[in-house]
Amino acid sequence: MCGIVGYIGYREAYPIVIKGLKRLEYRGYDSAGVMLFDGTDLKVSKTKGKVSDLEERASREISTNGSIGIGHTRWATHGVPNDVNSHPHLSNSGNLAIVHNGIIENYEPLKKELLKRGYTFTSDTDTEVLVNLIEDVQKKDNLKLGKAVQVALNQVVGAYAICVFDKQKPDEIVVARLGSPLAIGVGENEFFIASDASPFIEYTSNAIYLEDEEMAIVRLHKPLKIRKIKDDSLVDPYVQELQMNLEQIEKGGYDHFMLKEIYEQPNVIKDTYRGRLHANSGIIQMSGIEDNLEKFLHADRILIIACGTSWHAGLVAEYIIEEFARIPVEVEYASEFRYRNPIITNKDVVIAISQSGETADTLAAIKLSKEKGAFVFGVCNVVGSSISRETHAGAYTHAGPEIGVASTKAFTTQITILTMIALRLAKAKGTLSNSDFFRYLQELELIPEKVQEALNTNEIAKTIASIYKDASNCLYLGRGYNFPVALEGALKLKEISYIHAEGYPAAEMKHGPIALIDEKMPVVVIAPKQGHYDKVVSNIQEIKSRSGKIIAIVTKGDVQVKDLADHVIEIPETSDALSPLITTIPLQLLSYHIAVLRGCNVDQPRNLAKSVTVE
Repeated sequence: MCGIVGYIGYREAYPIVIKGLKRLEYRGYDSAGVMLFDGTDLKVSKTKGKVSDLEERASREISTNGSIGIGHTRWATHGVPNDVNSHPHLSNSGNLAIVHNGIIENYEPLKKELLKRGYTFTSDTDTEVLVNLIEDVQKKDNLKLGKAVQVALNQVVGAYAICVFDKQKPDEIVVARLGSPLAIGVGENEFFIASDASPFIEYTSNAIYLEDEEMAIVRLHKPLKIRKIKDDSLVDPYVQELQMNLEQIEKGGYDHFMLKEIYEQPNVIKDTYRGRLHANSGIIQMSGIEDNLEKFLHADRILIIACGTSWHAGLVAEYIIEEFARIPVEVEYASEFRYRNPIITNKDVVIAISQSGETADTLAAIKLSKEKGAFVFGVCNVVGSSISRETHAGAYTHAGPEIGVASTKAFTTQITILTMIALRLAKAKGTLSNSDFFRYLQELELIPEKVQEALNTNEIAKTIASIYKDASNCLYLGRGYNFPVALEGALKLKEISYIHAEGYPAAEMKHGPIALIDEKMPVVVIAPKQGHYDKVVSNIQEIKSRSGKIIAIVTKGDVQVKDLADHVIEIPETSDALSPLITTIPLQLLSYHIAVLRGCNVDQPRNLAKSVTVE
């Protein structure tokens, strides 16, 4: 949610900030703005709409010269999306400028106090309150900017990532974070600031990720200073070498990032198990599991916490871990888990799943679990992310940057990691025979080429999409391992095409959803030959008898479902437990093509953000 970009150095700041904001568009936003300092004055331009709208407006409104700048893409929380509520915000004096991600929960009492002191406000945002609070602290106690920011932040309640600039201190930018990510790119006589590293990847491969309750004073020609906000203690900067490259965050000839990421799945699944899966030797080697194997083996249960697509991956893992390793598993929405006073003990293992590693609810659930004594294992994609630092141990997926808001390759790489965990635990517990264990390892190794084969259904998916692009509703049905895939398929359609869709266990259709079925209702049925095939065939017959339109995902060579369905997409055969890695592919393609045909913004669907970093 929201995006921050900042620059201080010897280059022109404007093109760096604008390009950086475009790189962060995937995070979701409704307005954009930029502040530039030309050596004398602050030049601000901001607007409701896209970064392209900002470019057009800035070209008319302001001089774009200057080597210091901050920019922002806003996802509205306090105040509707409009020009006035867009960031950056200035203090009453006009000396301070701020961009802010997050929510200041106690902004109303702070605002009332500032109003008493004579401050005025033009926007409805909590951010304008924060910048004036900083100015008030600065004036009242005659403090330098960095100290004023620190004192002010100790008065606020909420989450934030901020960049603050004072035109009276023209050689520095002050940044801070609590709950929202912030990275500092370190170059030669220049610094870059951003919500993630993508805006500055072509300029430097060195980055510092601020921890919660840390702030930094970024000065030209001086060492970077990082301090704890609470107690003012100094922190040694830890410079990381970035793991991404420019090619990974460009479209590479595809029309949309989402399509590119769908087609990357054979390679990223292979990258995820590379060095960990040794099928011929019968070995799975994951250091985060090996170092903590006893904790898993002696756990009373495994709790999986996640949100959205990651929650669906967790549901698949529940089936796989219980089937293979015979350990009880519960899957929880992180957003509900943290508020329902859950029972957690030191005999629980918690697996937290998040693509970005910054999901606010999942982070809060992790902290709660640790407080209760549970061992917490993270599964995320972004090296150096908050979840990777907060958990006791973990495993990275190797999906590479996922720019499309609707998650695709994150889902399959998460399932790959979780499947390897289940197999390793099963091996240690002896709950799988050696022959079954070897068979699953060999089949998992073949998944990338089978995913590649499933991608060949693209044209069929496109044809089916042209028929159902104007549907108002859609039902997705699956059983066993493919029930979570039905949920994920429905979510993809909702996210990017804005068609109402629901996923159900196929047998639950008779308990309500069957009332919706008529000749206008497309029903996507996931019916591979493995698993509960005969039961699913019966469900299809029930739909057919009520004139429902059936789109079936079937194993290659299937005859029985083919005779019943209106449309069939064939996929290669694999074991039941691994089938979600393949059955999800045509559902991703179908959603993508429907959204494109409806004229939707596939990579930046309305109202959505890639990483939900506020509650």
